[in-house]
Amino acid sequence: MNEVFNNSSRRQMLRQLLLATAGVGLTGIATTAAAADRSISPPGKLLPFMVPPAEPLQPGPGGLDIRVLVHSSQTNMQYSCVEFATAAKKMGPAPHYHKTLDELMYVLEGTATVMVEDTFYEIPAGGWHFRPRGMVHTFFNQTDKPFRGIDMYFNQNFEDFLEEMFHQLIPEMQQKKLTPQDPGIAKRMDALHEKFGLVGFPEKRQAIIDKFGLIT
Repeated sequence: MNEVFNNSSRRQMLRQLLLATAGVGLTGIATTAAAADRSISPPGKLLPFMVPPAEPLQPGPGGLDIRVLVHSSQTNMQYSCVEFATAAKKMGPAPHYHKTLDELMYVLEGTATVMVEDTFYEIPAGGWHFRPRGMVHTFFNQTDKPFRGIDMYFNQNFEDFLEEMFHQLIPEMQQKKLTPQDPGIAKRMDALHEKFGLVGFPEKRQAIIDKFGLIT
């Protein structure tokens, strides 16, 4: 993994691509809030909770939206999950890997395409896909219809990364008309990536877009 970014120009490119491929860019903001009861389990003890039914999530104006269903604070950091919706022909995040996070995806509607290293998998509704830590991966929608799924995280509060990106950082950038190159924004994004062990490879993204005829 000697491609990890270690200079400022590549970090700036990564910031731009992560914002764009978060599905909102700077033109659309995810507005859905957590659906679950936010009761926090005390250390060493789990409390029961329920997630009430909700209307299916829509992709939103940027082509991708998320809604946290279960927070890691409710499960003593064992598990969390988000619902996500992806528009037709929409590219997902730049290829990346997680240092400590394992992910499990379940597709509710439509068909997701997942890349792991050099292999592409088509995951139809009702299908599952597991992505272990340390493996370069991404997902996207190569079909003409949206897809919707659940992404599950184990032993890391990655939903907090997504909520901060979707519901705090990007809305603040839009409100204040800031760019990823703003020193304050750049510092916060670098800190987020470091905190959650996210390593990206944006130079691999365009080839996927070209190969599958996707939109950014």
